[in-house]
Amino acid sequence: MNESSCALAQRDCVPCRGGVPPMTEAEARTLLAELDSNWTLADGAAKLERTFRFPNFADALAFVNRIGELAEAQGHHPDIELGWGRVRVTLLTHKIGGLSESDFILAAKTDALTAERNQP
Repeated sequence: MNESSCALAQRDCVPCRGGVPPMTEAEARTLLAELDSNWTLADGAAKLERTFRFPNFADALAFVNRIGELAEAQGHHPDIELGWGRVRVTLLTHKIGGLSESDFILAAKTDALTAERNQP
């Protein structure tokens, strides 16, 4: 995790009440540069996505559960797709139909979960 991503991971998601525009593609690209390079913008920069790889289904499922706990604690919930050896995370702020800063914060926090997993 780079230093900027670490800074994002230290922040908390802010609940969106709607009525605000989603980020522009330029704004999203600026924050994307602060994340792990495996995150990508999708659907015209309306979503943030990453696929995580695991050696088996059990490890992937355990990671999904950790993301779920994180999402509940942050009050910001990603779309999660689980398959054998992989977890695809899609972030967007549903109330505004696009990306908000909270999506990038949750992405950085999700990356932190993978860093914890890889430590001895």
